[in-house]
Order: sequence, then C-alpha cells, then structure tokens
Amino acid sequence: MLHWIVDIGDNPVPTWLEAMPVARMVRRAGVHDVRYEGPGVIWCRLRSGESIAGVLAAVDRAGGQPVVLLCDEPDETLTMQALALGVAGCCNTHAAPDVLRQVALVVANGGLWVGQSLLRKLVGATSHRLGQHPLEAKNDEWSMLLSEREVQVAKLVAGGSSNREIAEQLAITERTVKAHLTAIFEKLGVRDRLQLSLRINGLKI
Repeated sequence: MLHWIVDIGDNPVPTWLEAMPVARMVRRAGVHDVRYEGPGVIWCRLRSGESIAGVLAAVDRAGGQPVVLLCDEPDETLTMQALALGVAGCCNTHAAPDVLRQVALVVANGGLWVGQSLLRKLVGATSHRLGQHPLEAKNDEWSMLLSEREVQVAKLVAGGSSNREIAEQLAITERTVKAHLTAIFEKLGVRDRLQLSLRINGLKI
C-alpha cells in the first residue's frame, strides 16, 4: 500500500515513519505536481488554525484514494466537517504507529475512521431515527452468522467499547479481539466498526 503525507514542510513526525516507513512526504506548496497513482492513502496534516477546506483543496483526489486528516487539535466538530467534505477519517497527528496502521487498513478497505465518542453519537442518532421511521423491523439475523463469542464482541462494539475495554470485559487479549473483529467484518460483509454498529442497531447497509 502506498502512502502520501501532505504537510507544509517535509519533516515527518517519527510515529509516521514507524507506521509507514516508505511513505512519501509531499510539501503542500508543490502538491499539484504530485501524481497519486495506485492503491494507497493520502494523509493531510491539519495544523492548528488551518481550514479543512483549504488543506483539502490543495490535494488532487481524482485518483480515488481515501484521504485521512492528521489533526493537531482533533475534535468531533472537526471530524464531522471533514466527513462532510469526503474525508475517510480523522486521527491525531501524534497517534501511535499501531493506530495509524489500523486507520490505513480501515480506510483502504472503504471504511470510515471516527473516534469512539463520535461513533456512539452517530449510532445513537441513527437508532433514534430508525425508531421514528422504522423502515424494517430490527432483528438479530446477523447473530446467526457468528459464534457466541463473536456476538459478544459485536454487541460491545455497537455499544462503543474500544478493543481494550472489550478485552477487559471478556477476559481476552486485544489481539484476540482484533481477530474476532476481522472474522465478524468478513461474515457480515461490513468494512468497519461504524457499519457494524449500524447493522446491529437495525439499519440495513
């Protein structure tokens, strides 16, 4: 997978290099000379005080690669604005390498990356709307496709629990949680935690 990191300078944060050792740094001033070819992820750093629209305007997204914002000051309002502008996800500029690799995997497979708190709000709002306008009866057909342990993991994800919280509640390792999630995503045909939560809460996707 290819990675392009767009910033005003060309000095990468050390965690970026650890997560993406072959990433190409792209100075925003010369970004229009860059051709994004092949499967990969475009990472755009959003520094404090910068406009999301302004940062994204500098990037050619014609190649269809997902764009992730690396935010110096991430918050839910900023994430919602970014999603509305077609960004596939937002994360902290200084996120740990493991988190960056997970973000890349999710968005490269067509998913969205949002924080746990925002995920809970999005799922809650969707559930509320479905309660007002039930297009189809909520059911647990999805659970028939999973093992008992996978059902437990899926329900905890739908409640907004992190991998660490799930591991603690079920007395298993985070690596085992990740393995269960991989199997759950494949069996239910969903791409990420958000789609899984919506599926479990009764929204057909």
